[in-house]
Amino acid sequence: MRAAFDESATVGDLGVTHFIGIGGAGMSVLAEMLHEQSVPVDGSDREEGEKAKRLESLGIDVQIGQREENVAKADTVVYSSAIKSDNPEIVAAARRGVRIVHRSDILALLMHTRRAVTIAGAHGKTTTSSLLAHILVHAGEGTLADPSYAIGGTIQGPDGRVLDGGHAGKGDVLVAEADESDGSFDKYRPEIAVITNAEADHLDHYGDEAHYVAAFVAHAGHASGHVIMTGDDEGARAVLHGLTPAVAARTIVYATSPSEELGDLDGAALVRIDAEHETALSGAEGFTMHVPAAVLAQCPAAAGDGDDLALPVRLAIPGMHNARNATAAILAAMLLGIEPHRAAETAATFLGASRRFQVHGEADGVTVVDDYAHHPTEINALLDAARRRYPGSRIHVLFQPHLFSRTRTFAHEFAQALSKADDVIVTGIFPARELQQDFPGIGAQTIVDAAAGVAHDPTPWIEAVEDMHTAAQMIAMRAKPTDVVFTVGAGDITAMAPVILHALQARGAVGGR
Repeated sequence: MRAAFDESATVGDLGVTHFIGIGGAGMSVLAEMLHEQSVPVDGSDREEGEKAKRLESLGIDVQIGQREENVAKADTVVYSSAIKSDNPEIVAAARRGVRIVHRSDILALLMHTRRAVTIAGAHGKTTTSSLLAHILVHAGEGTLADPSYAIGGTIQGPDGRVLDGGHAGKGDVLVAEADESDGSFDKYRPEIAVITNAEADHLDHYGDEAHYVAAFVAHAGHASGHVIMTGDDEGARAVLHGLTPAVAARTIVYATSPSEELGDLDGAALVRIDAEHETALSGAEGFTMHVPAAVLAQCPAAAGDGDDLALPVRLAIPGMHNARNATAAILAAMLLGIEPHRAAETAATFLGASRRFQVHGEADGVTVVDDYAHHPTEINALLDAARRRYPGSRIHVLFQPHLFSRTRTFAHEFAQALSKADDVIVTGIFPARELQQDFPGIGAQTIVDAAAGVAHDPTPWIEAVEDMHTAAQMIAMRAKPTDVVFTVGAGDITAMAPVILHALQARGAVGGR
């Protein structure tokens, strides 16, 4: 995907810059960063939220409502993927011949003036980028302190507050999720590129797995410094083998798999993850990163004694998938200049990105947890983590599929992943950008039908209930003390966590089961 600006461009070339939907987390941080660099910025949004109020307090004009006249003075108009082509401001800007660019073009432009770290991958982007930002915020000094970050979700703060995923900092580092769904990450030129995995997804855009892998190979090749990537994912290994020898030589692979199973790494260094067993019910995940001396030699704050390092890490977030995410974040922090033990100790205080194994509460002896998992691999990882944290508990899942196309493509894989739970209700599909009429016959029952051949004891264990409110009440009534209920999906299923808790509280008030 071609970038709107070449690498010689600066923010000074933008002129008056108008953001459509400026109050969005992904837009507001870019607007604030441009404003701090003296670019004239204004914007519009459909309603006044906290982000819009903050921008106004900084002196940025925000119009509520999207109208043609809002772009009358603009030299550059910025839109996100949520803005449709018939938006009145897009239409007016096009008629005037104003430069119209995607938010990814502005993010790419801002990377020209920062030490940028991008995090790409089908899964784990938000957790990994949030954890890296957390390490820099709490352990960074000098130019590493107060990083900028543009993360596709919010973060659970240590004091219970939810922290915004966008921040315009004063430091040199910019941490950004690199969205592969539409190919826009091809525009980025980071110092460090992290690839958490490359399991084929978004084939509606790429067409086939080969083109998907090729996009990650190209992204990795755009990093001016290191590439950090997992070796535990088949797609990522395909990316590794597609790299040029020069890029592979500055690539660090992290993996739980032994080196003999990984095979030839084409000259890349290997950081092995030695997993430990979680203490039951502790919620902690312990592991050791084995960092070779050759990698340490490239980390400015690491001890230069020529020895390998066995770095112990203990996370507050469960699951081996998070051990991998944390390893990637810690390695990136080390390469930027954070001392290794300091990076690991700071990672231990991270409570997770919002909607990633987020415990909402307990009522009538039942724990309710919310998670963003919306791909079979993510659900597998989530339920593995659930079994590690809650051994012996019955696991109930209220799952809302995300996209008709993904449901059609992965129906059997969803059924296999969900079979790790004891009891599952699949709700109506969250369509996002898709329309039901384009996918006749695809719905919650598609996954239930695919589960017919999946071995599970006891049976029946899965059913389709279109209305998620009805489904939430049903699953609450099934749960018994010591059970755990998960609301799972990338759509609005998260709103059912408090509904389930309320139903459980009401049940407990009248004497329980």
